[in-house]
Amino acid sequence: MAAAVLIQNLSKSYGTVPAVKDVSFQVNHGEIFGLLGPNGAGKTTTIRCLCTLAKPDSGSIEIGGVSVLEQPREARKMLGYVAQEVALDKILTGRELLELQAALYHIPKREAKQRIEVLLEVLDLHSYADKKTGTYSGGLKRRIDLAAGLLHQPEVLVLDEPTVGLDIESRVVVWDFLRQLRASGTTIIITSHYLEEVDALADRVGIIDRGLVIAEGTPSTLKNRLGGDRITLRIREFTPPAEAEKARHLLSELPCVQAAIVNPNQANALNLVVTPDPDVLMTIQQSLKAAELPIFGISQSRPSLDDVYLAATGKTLLDAELSAASSRDLKAEKKQSMR
Repeated sequence: MAAAVLIQNLSKSYGTVPAVKDVSFQVNHGEIFGLLGPNGAGKTTTIRCLCTLAKPDSGSIEIGGVSVLEQPREARKMLGYVAQEVALDKILTGRELLELQAALYHIPKREAKQRIEVLLEVLDLHSYADKKTGTYSGGLKRRIDLAAGLLHQPEVLVLDEPTVGLDIESRVVVWDFLRQLRASGTTIIITSHYLEEVDALADRVGIIDRGLVIAEGTPSTLKNRLGGDRITLRIREFTPPAEAEKARHLLSELPCVQAAIVNPNQANALNLVVTPDPDVLMTIQQSLKAAELPIFGISQSRPSLDDVYLAATGKTLLDAELSAASSRDLKAEKKQSMR
């Protein structure tokens, strides 16, 4: 049986800027696949190419064995897509919006009515169905948008940042619904930069950075590959970069430290991956004390998907987000100054 989704050697540039360089991954039938990475990593471009909304420069994409590039109409029949930005007609009620969507998919009226009632029920939207979507909160808008993407009962549901900006209650509703869909056999792809969301929902994960997939596997497999714990420490509130580098070099020499990386956004902070040794904290503290590098703060935790990202790129996902935001701000300032 062909994979639910197969992407091979996908690349896409906008002008001279490469958005996706060489992305390859496979999604199996009936699983939730999470595409994790910071904003600007290439997640949305990959999804847009998959959903026939952008044409790749090279590579191949298949949905259930159907080529997206050669048979886009057939591929679209199997796809449901909910974009990151919610776009609703504010003058329509939720029910009217779903009825319009059903008509666009040529779903018979009686069948459409049944499907709409089911979706309103499972997404807890009955109380708001006959109110205009312009009055909806962000969480309600996301839920009605999700319902619209599911009306034609797609084999593969693609969600771009499905819970961004949602309150906890709405996020829980969406998570529970996605688990129900998976149980019914729907294949789901979600892009996200929320670590806890991907860890909680995804059967398998692809971590993308700067247009490349840098790790792929189940969340537990990716975390277990690190084989140790994580320690985050700050050696002083105002530490010169040279001293942070001195601490990194010193700790890298310890047998219990597998990796030591200076946090690029906090010169006095280090991220360590260490062996599961009960004396590791004491060893680190003694080493820094002997080098006259007093610890300002220290914490220890089990490996997370952020540690997987850290081990692969040398930075945490938050670091990457901050770096991307800073880069966008600089570009905006430069463009403003040229006017």
